[in-house]
Amino acid sequence: MSVINISEKDGKVTFKVKVQPRASKNELAGILGDEVKIRITAPPVDGEANKGVIRFFADLFQVPKAAVTIVSGLSSRSKTVEISGVNTSEVLKVLKK
Repeated sequence: MSVINISEKDGKVTFKVKVQPRASKNELAGILGDEVKIRITAPPVDGEANKGVIRFFADLFQVPKAAVTIVSGLSSRSKTVEISGVNTSEVLKVLKK
């Protein structure tokens, strides 16, 4: 069974994401190991996929884009994302839909 490793500190949650750029639509694609897999329509050039990841999670959790930060993996498909204004239970609830 795959388990997402979510850490919560100072009103922010952090978890790992596996990004598939140039997808046909933006969507959650399940759990891959300890990462949340998402598909993003943006290409992986000039930071477009990173912007797409930030927009995707801001919309998904209904927070401002400024509340979503990619803390590691800017040039990789595996990223660590930090979101302010949500807690672990809210993240799990949204991701399990």
